[in-house]
Amino acid sequence: MQSATRPAWQQFVIDGLEEVTHGSWRYHAWMATLTFFMLLGSWAYSVQMREGLIVTGMHDHVSWGLYISNFTFLVGVAAAAVVLVMPTYVLKDHDFSRAVLIGEAMAVAALVMAISFVVVDVGGPARLWHMLPGLGLFNWPSSMLCWDILVLNVYLVLNFSIPLYLLYSRYNDRSPNRKLYLPLVLLSILWAVSLHLVTAFLYAGLPARPFWHTALMGPRFLATAFTAGPALMILVLSVIRRNTPFQIRDVTIGKLSLVVTVAAQICLVMLVSEMFTEFYRSTHHGASARYLYFGLAGHHALVPWIWSAIAMNVAATGILTVHRSRKTPVLLEVGCVLLFLGILIEKGVGTIIPGFIPEPWGKIHEYAPSWVEITVSAGIWAAGCFVFTVLAKTAIPIELGERRYRATPNHSPSAVVAPTLVMPDGTPVAPPQSAPTA
Repeated sequence: MQSATRPAWQQFVIDGLEEVTHGSWRYHAWMATLTFFMLLGSWAYSVQMREGLIVTGMHDHVSWGLYISNFTFLVGVAAAAVVLVMPTYVLKDHDFSRAVLIGEAMAVAALVMAISFVVVDVGGPARLWHMLPGLGLFNWPSSMLCWDILVLNVYLVLNFSIPLYLLYSRYNDRSPNRKLYLPLVLLSILWAVSLHLVTAFLYAGLPARPFWHTALMGPRFLATAFTAGPALMILVLSVIRRNTPFQIRDVTIGKLSLVVTVAAQICLVMLVSEMFTEFYRSTHHGASARYLYFGLAGHHALVPWIWSAIAMNVAATGILTVHRSRKTPVLLEVGCVLLFLGILIEKGVGTIIPGFIPEPWGKIHEYAPSWVEITVSAGIWAAGCFVFTVLAKTAIPIELGERRYRATPNHSPSAVVAPTLVMPDGTPVAPPQSAPTA
Protein backbone atom coordinates (compact mmCIF):
# COMPACT_ATOMS: atom_id res chain seq x y z
CA MET A 1 0.00 0.00 0.00
CA GLN A 2 1.21 3.48 -0.84
CA SER A 3 0.70 6.67 1.14
CA ALA A 4 1.42 9.82 -0.84
CA THR A 5 0.78 13.56 -1.01
CA ARG A 6 1.40 13.65 -4.77
CA PRO A 7 -1.49 13.63 -7.24
CA ALA A 8 -2.75 10.14 -7.95
CA TRP A 9 -1.53 10.04 -11.55
CA GLN A 10 2.00 11.06 -10.53
CA GLN A 11 2.15 8.42 -7.83
CA PHE A 12 0.75 5.89 -10.30
CA VAL A 13 3.64 6.55 -12.68
CA ILE A 14 6.21 6.53 -9.87
CA ASP A 15 4.94 3.24 -8.47
CA GLY A 16 4.95 1.75 -11.95
CA LEU A 17 8.56 2.79 -12.52
CA GLU A 18 9.54 1.41 -9.12
CA GLU A 19 7.97 -1.95 -9.93
CA VAL A 20 9.66 -2.14 -13.33
CA THR A 21 13.13 -1.28 -11.98
CA HIS A 22 13.06 -3.69 -9.03
CA GLY A 23 12.96 -7.45 -9.01
CA SER A 24 14.90 -10.65 -8.51
CA TRP A 25 18.15 -11.49 -10.27
CA ARG A 26 16.19 -13.67 -12.71
CA TYR A 27 14.03 -10.72 -13.65
CA HIS A 28 17.06 -8.48 -14.22
CA ALA A 29 18.81 -11.22 -16.21
CA TRP A 30 15.71 -11.59 -18.38
CA MET A 31 15.46 -7.85 -19.02
CA ALA A 32 19.20 -7.62 -19.72
CA THR A 33 18.92 -10.43 -22.28
CA LEU A 34 16.02 -8.69 -24.02
CA THR A 35 17.94 -5.40 -24.02
CA PHE A 36 20.94 -7.12 -25.62
CA PHE A 37 18.82 -8.49 -28.47
CA MET A 38 17.07 -5.14 -28.92
CA LEU A 39 20.44 -3.40 -29.25
CA LEU A 40 21.65 -6.09 -31.63
CA GLY A 41 18.51 -5.70 -33.72
CA SER A 42 18.93 -1.90 -33.71
CA TRP A 43 22.46 -2.27 -35.03
CA ALA A 44 21.29 -4.61 -37.81
CA TYR A 45 18.51 -2.16 -38.65
CA SER A 46 21.08 0.65 -38.89
CA VAL A 47 22.88 -1.45 -41.49
CA GLN A 48 19.63 -1.80 -43.43
CA MET A 49 18.97 1.93 -43.16
CA ARG A 50 22.45 2.72 -44.42
CA GLU A 51 22.66 0.18 -47.25
CA GLY A 52 18.97 -0.16 -48.12
CA LEU A 53 16.76 -3.22 -48.53
CA ILE A 54 19.43 -4.76 -50.76
CA VAL A 55 20.97 -6.26 -47.58
CA THR A 56 17.80 -8.33 -47.06
CA GLY A 57 16.94 -11.53 -48.90
CA MET A 58 13.96 -9.84 -50.59
CA HIS A 59 14.09 -8.87 -54.24
CA ASP A 60 11.83 -7.71 -57.07
CA HIS A 61 10.18 -11.11 -57.38
CA VAL A 62 9.63 -11.81 -53.64
CA SER A 63 9.00 -8.40 -52.11
CA TRP A 64 7.47 -9.66 -48.83
CA GLY A 65 9.60 -11.92 -46.68
CA LEU A 66 10.35 -12.57 -43.03
CA TYR A 67 9.10 -9.17 -41.87
CA ILE A 68 5.60 -9.46 -43.34
CA SER A 69 5.44 -13.13 -42.34
CA ASN A 70 5.95 -12.13 -38.70
CA PHE A 71 3.50 -9.26 -39.10
CA THR A 72 0.78 -11.60 -40.36
CA PHE A 73 1.28 -14.00 -37.48
CA LEU A 74 1.40 -11.34 -34.77
CA VAL A 75 -1.80 -9.65 -35.92
CA GLY A 76 -3.53 -12.95 -35.17
CA VAL A 77 -1.91 -13.18 -31.74
CA ALA A 78 -3.18 -9.69 -30.95
CA ALA A 79 -6.70 -10.45 -32.17
CA ALA A 80 -6.88 -13.54 -29.95
CA ALA A 81 -7.22 -11.33 -26.87
CA VAL A 82 -10.95 -11.33 -27.61
CA VAL A 83 -11.02 -14.91 -26.22
CA LEU A 84 -10.51 -13.40 -22.75
CA VAL A 85 -12.14 -10.01 -23.24
CA MET A 86 -15.62 -11.20 -24.25
CA PRO A 87 -16.17 -13.73 -21.42
CA THR A 88 -14.83 -11.33 -18.80
CA TYR A 89 -16.39 -7.99 -19.66
CA VAL A 90 -19.56 -9.08 -21.48
CA LEU A 91 -20.50 -12.51 -20.11
CA LYS A 92 -19.18 -11.84 -16.57
CA ASP A 93 -17.28 -15.13 -16.48
CA HIS A 94 -15.34 -15.00 -13.21
CA ASP A 95 -12.93 -17.70 -14.32
CA PHE A 96 -11.22 -15.28 -16.72
CA SER A 97 -11.16 -12.26 -14.40
CA ARG A 98 -7.52 -12.59 -13.33
CA ALA A 99 -6.20 -13.44 -16.79
CA VAL A 100 -7.85 -10.82 -18.98
CA LEU A 101 -5.43 -7.97 -18.24
CA ILE A 102 -2.49 -10.27 -18.95
CA GLY A 103 -4.12 -11.20 -22.26
CA GLU A 104 -4.61 -7.55 -23.16
CA ALA A 105 -0.99 -6.79 -22.27
CA MET A 106 0.01 -9.58 -24.63
CA ALA A 107 -2.17 -8.03 -27.34
CA VAL A 108 -0.46 -4.65 -26.88
CA ALA A 109 2.97 -6.27 -27.15
CA ALA A 110 1.92 -8.20 -30.26
CA LEU A 111 0.59 -5.02 -31.90
CA VAL A 112 3.80 -3.13 -31.10
CA MET A 113 5.76 -5.91 -32.81
CA ALA A 114 3.37 -6.09 -35.78
CA ILE A 115 3.59 -2.34 -36.43
CA SER A 116 7.39 -2.47 -36.00
CA PHE A 117 7.65 -5.17 -38.66
CA VAL A 118 5.70 -2.96 -41.07
CA VAL A 119 8.02 -0.03 -40.33
CA VAL A 120 11.20 -2.01 -41.02
CA ASP A 121 9.68 -3.60 -44.13
CA VAL A 122 8.94 -0.31 -45.89
CA GLY A 123 12.61 0.60 -45.62
CA GLY A 124 12.41 3.22 -42.87
CA PRO A 125 9.97 5.20 -40.73
CA ALA A 126 10.49 8.35 -42.83
CA ARG A 127 8.56 6.72 -45.67
CA LEU A 128 5.39 6.37 -43.61
CA TRP A 129 4.50 10.04 -44.01
CA HIS A 130 3.28 9.20 -47.51
CA MET A 131 0.34 7.38 -45.88
CA LEU A 132 -0.64 10.14 -43.46
CA PRO A 133 -3.97 11.82 -44.26
CA GLY A 134 -3.46 15.35 -45.51
CA LEU A 135 0.28 14.96 -46.04
CA GLY A 136 0.47 11.93 -48.26
CA LEU A 137 -1.93 9.77 -50.25
CA PHE A 138 -3.88 7.76 -47.69
CA ASN A 139 -6.07 6.28 -50.47
CA TRP A 140 -8.93 5.41 -48.12
CA PRO A 141 -11.34 3.62 -48.40
CA SER A 142 -10.31 1.90 -51.63
CA SER A 143 -6.95 0.63 -50.36
CA MET A 144 -6.99 -2.49 -48.16
CA LEU A 145 -3.56 -1.52 -46.87
CA CYS A 146 -5.01 1.72 -45.47
CA TRP A 147 -7.78 -0.26 -43.80
CA ASP A 148 -5.12 -2.49 -42.24
CA ILE A 149 -3.15 0.45 -40.88
CA LEU A 150 -6.35 2.00 -39.50
CA VAL A 151 -7.54 -1.10 -37.64
CA LEU A 152 -4.05 -1.84 -36.28
CA ASN A 153 -3.60 1.55 -34.66
CA VAL A 154 -7.16 1.82 -33.34
CA TYR A 155 -6.95 -1.67 -31.83
CA LEU A 156 -3.65 -0.74 -30.18
CA VAL A 157 -5.24 2.35 -28.60
CA LEU A 158 -8.24 0.33 -27.38
CA ASN A 159 -6.16 -2.47 -25.85
CA PHE A 160 -3.90 -0.01 -24.08
CA SER A 161 -6.46 2.53 -22.85
CA ILE A 162 -9.08 0.12 -21.46
CA PRO A 163 -6.73 -1.85 -19.14
CA LEU A 164 -4.98 1.40 -18.17
CA TYR A 165 -8.27 2.93 -17.05
CA LEU A 166 -9.29 -0.20 -15.12
CA LEU A 167 -5.90 -0.49 -13.42
CA TYR A 168 -5.88 3.20 -12.53
CA SER A 169 -9.37 2.88 -11.03
CA ARG A 170 -8.28 -0.13 -8.99
CA TYR A 171 -5.14 1.72 -7.93
CA ASN A 172 -7.38 4.46 -6.52
CA ASP A 173 -9.77 1.98 -4.85
CA ARG A 174 -12.78 3.06 -6.88
CA SER A 175 -15.10 1.24 -9.23
CA PRO A 176 -14.67 2.13 -12.89
CA ASN A 177 -17.56 3.68 -14.75
CA ARG A 178 -19.16 0.97 -16.91
CA LYS A 179 -20.76 3.59 -19.15
CA LEU A 180 -17.28 4.87 -19.92
CA TYR A 181 -15.37 1.68 -20.68
CA LEU A 182 -18.02 -0.89 -21.71
CA PRO A 183 -18.73 0.72 -25.13
CA LEU A 184 -14.99 0.65 -25.81
CA VAL A 185 -14.87 -3.01 -24.78
CA LEU A 186 -17.66 -3.89 -27.19
CA LEU A 187 -15.91 -1.92 -29.91
CA SER A 188 -12.64 -3.75 -29.23
CA ILE A 189 -14.39 -7.13 -29.60
CA LEU A 190 -15.73 -6.20 -33.03
CA TRP A 191 -12.42 -4.58 -33.92
CA ALA A 192 -10.46 -7.74 -33.01
CA VAL A 193 -12.39 -9.80 -35.54
CA SER A 194 -12.21 -7.13 -38.24
CA LEU A 195 -8.48 -6.67 -37.53
CA HIS A 196 -7.54 -10.10 -38.78
CA LEU A 197 -10.19 -10.27 -41.47
CA VAL A 198 -8.83 -7.07 -43.02
CA THR A 199 -5.33 -8.57 -42.97
CA ALA A 200 -6.64 -11.68 -44.75
CA PHE A 201 -8.54 -9.54 -47.27
CA LEU A 202 -5.30 -7.65 -47.96
CA TYR A 203 -3.88 -10.86 -49.45
CA ALA A 204 -7.07 -12.43 -50.84
CA GLY A 205 -7.85 -9.22 -52.73
CA LEU A 206 -4.86 -9.71 -55.04
CA PRO A 207 -6.20 -11.86 -57.92
CA ALA A 208 -2.79 -11.95 -59.62
CA ARG A 209 -1.59 -14.13 -56.72
CA PRO A 210 -3.77 -17.26 -57.05
CA PHE A 211 -2.27 -18.86 -53.93
CA TRP A 212 -3.98 -16.18 -51.82
CA HIS A 213 -7.13 -15.94 -53.94
CA THR A 214 -9.28 -18.19 -51.75
CA ALA A 215 -12.47 -17.60 -49.78
CA LEU A 216 -11.00 -19.59 -46.89
CA MET A 217 -8.28 -17.01 -46.26
CA GLY A 218 -10.34 -14.99 -43.74
CA PRO A 219 -11.83 -17.89 -41.76
CA ARG A 220 -8.51 -19.69 -41.70
CA PHE A 221 -6.74 -16.59 -40.41
CA LEU A 222 -9.26 -16.37 -37.56
CA ALA A 223 -8.93 -20.08 -36.76
CA THR A 224 -5.14 -19.90 -36.60
CA ALA A 225 -5.38 -16.75 -34.47
CA PHE A 226 -7.61 -18.50 -31.93
CA THR A 227 -5.13 -21.38 -31.90
CA ALA A 228 -1.75 -19.69 -31.57
CA GLY A 229 -2.93 -16.74 -29.45
CA PRO A 230 -4.57 -18.70 -26.60
CA ALA A 231 -1.74 -21.27 -26.78
CA LEU A 232 0.72 -18.46 -26.05
CA MET A 233 -1.58 -17.18 -23.29
CA ILE A 234 -1.52 -20.59 -21.60
CA LEU A 235 2.28 -20.65 -21.68
CA VAL A 236 2.55 -17.10 -20.33
CA LEU A 237 -0.03 -17.67 -17.59
CA SER A 238 1.73 -20.88 -16.56
CA VAL A 239 5.02 -19.01 -16.19
CA ILE A 240 3.36 -16.20 -14.24
CA ARG A 241 1.63 -18.44 -11.72
CA ARG A 242 4.83 -20.44 -11.16
CA ASN A 243 7.01 -17.39 -10.56
CA THR A 244 4.67 -14.83 -8.96
CA PRO A 245 2.00 -14.84 -6.23
CA PHE A 246 -0.58 -13.91 -8.88
CA GLN A 247 -3.28 -16.60 -8.77
CA ILE A 248 -4.29 -18.14 -12.09
CA ARG A 249 -6.89 -20.82 -11.43
CA ASP A 250 -6.74 -24.22 -13.10
CA VAL A 251 -10.22 -23.74 -14.51
CA THR A 252 -8.96 -20.69 -16.46
CA ILE A 253 -6.19 -22.73 -18.06
CA GLY A 254 -8.69 -25.52 -18.69
CA LYS A 255 -11.12 -23.30 -20.58
CA LEU A 256 -8.34 -21.75 -22.64
CA SER A 257 -6.98 -25.18 -23.53
CA LEU A 258 -10.45 -26.20 -24.75
CA VAL A 259 -10.55 -23.13 -27.02
CA VAL A 260 -7.11 -24.01 -28.38
CA THR A 261 -8.13 -27.63 -29.00
CA VAL A 262 -11.30 -26.79 -30.96
CA ALA A 263 -9.54 -24.07 -32.98
CA ALA A 264 -6.63 -26.42 -33.79
CA GLN A 265 -9.05 -29.08 -35.03
CA ILE A 266 -10.79 -26.51 -37.25
CA CYS A 267 -7.40 -25.45 -38.63
CA LEU A 268 -6.63 -29.02 -39.70
CA VAL A 269 -10.02 -29.35 -41.41
CA MET A 270 -9.40 -26.13 -43.34
CA LEU A 271 -5.88 -27.28 -44.25
CA VAL A 272 -7.22 -30.53 -45.70
CA SER A 273 -9.92 -28.60 -47.60
CA GLU A 274 -7.38 -26.27 -49.18
CA MET A 275 -5.01 -29.11 -50.09
CA PHE A 276 -7.89 -30.99 -51.75
CA THR A 277 -8.83 -27.93 -53.78
CA GLU A 278 -5.24 -27.35 -54.88
CA PHE A 279 -4.26 -30.90 -55.77
CA TYR A 280 -7.39 -32.81 -56.81
CA ARG A 281 -7.36 -31.06 -60.18
CA SER A 282 -3.87 -30.00 -61.15
CA THR A 283 -3.97 -26.57 -62.82
CA HIS A 284 -1.46 -23.81 -63.35
CA HIS A 285 -3.12 -21.90 -60.49
CA GLY A 286 -1.83 -24.57 -58.08
CA ALA A 287 1.83 -24.01 -58.95
CA SER A 288 2.50 -22.07 -55.72
CA ALA A 289 0.92 -24.82 -53.62
CA ARG A 290 2.97 -27.48 -55.42
CA TYR A 291 6.11 -25.47 -54.79
CA LEU A 292 5.24 -25.14 -51.09
CA TYR A 293 4.32 -28.75 -50.35
CA PHE A 294 6.32 -30.80 -52.85
CA GLY A 295 8.76 -28.49 -54.61
CA LEU A 296 8.65 -27.27 -58.20
CA ALA A 297 11.21 -27.66 -61.00
CA GLY A 298 13.93 -28.69 -58.58
CA HIS A 299 13.20 -25.86 -56.11
CA HIS A 300 12.03 -27.01 -52.69
CA ALA A 301 13.36 -24.58 -50.06
CA LEU A 302 10.04 -24.38 -48.17
CA VAL A 303 9.10 -28.07 -48.29
CA PRO A 304 10.89 -29.08 -45.04
CA TRP A 305 9.42 -26.05 -43.25
CA ILE A 306 5.79 -26.61 -44.17
CA TRP A 307 5.81 -30.35 -43.45
CA SER A 308 7.53 -29.73 -40.12
CA ALA A 309 4.80 -27.20 -39.30
CA ILE A 310 2.06 -29.64 -40.29
CA ALA A 311 3.66 -32.41 -38.22
CA MET A 312 3.82 -30.13 -35.17
CA ASN A 313 0.21 -29.04 -35.59
CA VAL A 314 -1.06 -32.60 -36.02
CA ALA A 315 0.95 -33.88 -33.02
CA ALA A 316 -0.18 -30.99 -30.82
CA THR A 317 -3.82 -31.38 -31.84
CA GLY A 318 -3.63 -35.07 -31.02
CA ILE A 319 -2.18 -34.32 -27.58
CA LEU A 320 -4.82 -31.72 -26.76
CA THR A 321 -7.73 -33.75 -28.12
CA VAL A 322 -7.14 -36.46 -25.51
CA HIS A 323 -8.79 -35.17 -22.33
CA ARG A 324 -6.32 -36.78 -19.94
CA SER A 325 -3.23 -35.42 -21.69
CA ARG A 326 -4.82 -31.96 -21.94
CA LYS A 327 -5.25 -31.99 -18.15
CA THR A 328 -1.57 -32.86 -17.66
CA PRO A 329 0.37 -29.56 -17.33
CA VAL A 330 3.55 -30.80 -18.99
CA LEU A 331 1.75 -32.29 -22.01
CA LEU A 332 -0.49 -29.23 -22.27
CA GLU A 333 2.53 -26.94 -22.41
CA VAL A 334 4.28 -29.17 -24.94
CA GLY A 335 1.18 -29.10 -27.13
CA CYS A 336 0.94 -25.31 -26.87
CA VAL A 337 4.60 -24.86 -27.82
CA LEU A 338 4.18 -27.13 -30.84
CA LEU A 339 1.04 -25.31 -31.94
CA PHE A 340 2.63 -21.89 -31.52
CA LEU A 341 5.68 -22.83 -33.59
CA GLY A 342 3.64 -24.75 -36.15
CA ILE A 343 1.21 -21.88 -36.75
CA LEU A 344 4.10 -19.40 -36.83
CA ILE A 345 5.73 -21.32 -39.69
CA GLU A 346 2.54 -22.26 -41.54
CA LYS A 347 0.86 -18.88 -41.29
CA GLY A 348 4.01 -16.82 -41.77
CA VAL A 349 6.53 -18.41 -44.09
CA GLY A 350 4.05 -20.95 -45.49
CA THR A 351 1.45 -18.33 -46.44
CA ILE A 352 3.34 -15.22 -47.54
CA ILE A 353 6.37 -16.41 -49.48
CA PRO A 354 4.66 -19.02 -51.75
CA GLY A 355 2.32 -16.30 -52.97
CA PHE A 356 5.25 -14.86 -54.94
CA ILE A 357 6.65 -18.17 -56.24
CA PRO A 358 6.49 -18.75 -59.12
CA GLU A 359 6.13 -15.24 -60.50
CA PRO A 360 3.22 -14.44 -62.89
CA TRP A 361 5.47 -15.27 -65.88
CA GLY A 362 6.25 -18.71 -64.46
CA LYS A 363 9.86 -18.14 -63.41
CA ILE A 364 11.00 -19.34 -59.99
CA HIS A 365 13.08 -17.04 -57.80
CA GLU A 366 13.45 -18.45 -54.29
CA TYR A 367 13.81 -16.40 -51.15
CA ALA A 368 15.88 -16.89 -48.01
CA PRO A 369 16.13 -14.29 -45.21
CA SER A 370 19.50 -12.61 -44.72
CA TRP A 371 21.27 -12.23 -41.40
CA VAL A 372 20.01 -8.64 -41.27
CA GLU A 373 16.37 -9.74 -41.46
CA ILE A 374 16.89 -12.45 -38.86
CA THR A 375 18.69 -10.11 -36.47
CA VAL A 376 16.18 -7.28 -36.88
CA SER A 377 13.33 -9.75 -36.37
CA ALA A 378 14.94 -11.09 -33.19
CA GLY A 379 15.30 -7.51 -31.94
CA ILE A 380 11.62 -6.77 -32.57
CA TRP A 381 10.53 -9.96 -30.80
CA ALA A 382 12.74 -8.98 -27.87
CA ALA A 383 11.12 -5.52 -27.84
CA GLY A 384 7.68 -7.13 -27.72
CA CYS A 385 8.70 -9.35 -24.82
CA PHE A 386 10.15 -6.27 -23.10
CA VAL A 387 6.88 -4.35 -23.49
CA PHE A 388 4.83 -7.26 -22.19
CA THR A 389 7.13 -7.75 -19.19
CA VAL A 390 6.88 -4.08 -18.26
CA LEU A 391 3.09 -4.08 -18.54
CA ALA A 392 2.67 -7.32 -16.57
CA LYS A 393 5.19 -6.26 -13.90
CA THR A 394 3.21 -3.05 -13.38
CA ALA A 395 -0.26 -4.60 -13.45
CA ILE A 396 0.24 -7.62 -11.19
CA PRO A 397 0.96 -5.70 -7.93
CA ILE A 398 -2.06 -3.49 -8.53
CA GLU A 399 -4.26 -6.52 -9.18
CA LEU A 400 -2.94 -8.15 -5.99
CA GLY A 401 -3.66 -5.00 -3.96
CA GLU A 402 0.00 -4.44 -3.13
CA ARG A 403 0.00 -1.04 -4.80
CA ARG A 404 -2.67 1.45 -3.83
CA TYR A 405 -2.88 5.22 -3.72
CA ARG A 406 -3.56 6.80 -0.33
CA ALA A 407 -3.90 10.58 -0.25
CA THR A 408 -3.73 10.73 3.57
CA PRO A 409 -0.09 10.69 4.71
CA ASN A 410 -0.92 9.21 8.13
CA HIS A 411 -2.84 6.28 6.71
CA SER A 412 -1.88 3.02 8.39
CA PRO A 413 -1.25 0.15 5.93
CA SER A 414 -1.93 -2.37 8.68
CA ALA A 415 -5.56 -1.28 8.73
CA VAL A 416 -6.12 -2.28 5.12
CA VAL A 417 -8.07 -5.44 4.54
CA ALA A 418 -6.41 -8.03 2.33
CA PRO A 419 -7.59 -7.74 -1.28
CA THR A 420 -10.26 -10.08 -2.57
CA LEU A 421 -10.72 -11.49 -6.04
CA VAL A 422 -12.54 -8.97 -8.23
CA MET A 423 -13.66 -8.66 -11.81
CA PRO A 424 -11.78 -6.07 -13.90
CA ASP A 425 -14.74 -3.71 -13.48
CA GLY A 426 -14.44 -3.83 -9.69
CA THR A 427 -17.18 -6.38 -8.96
CA PRO A 428 -16.08 -8.52 -5.98
CA VAL A 429 -15.95 -12.27 -6.42
CA ALA A 430 -15.74 -14.72 -3.56
CA PRO A 431 -12.67 -16.92 -4.14
CA PRO A 432 -13.27 -20.68 -4.11
CA GLN A 433 -12.10 -22.76 -1.18
CA SER A 434 -10.07 -24.88 -3.56
CA ALA A 435 -9.24 -24.25 -7.17
CA PRO A 436 -11.15 -26.61 -9.46
CA THR A 437 -9.22 -28.71 -11.86
CA ALA A 438 -9.29 -28.13 -15.57
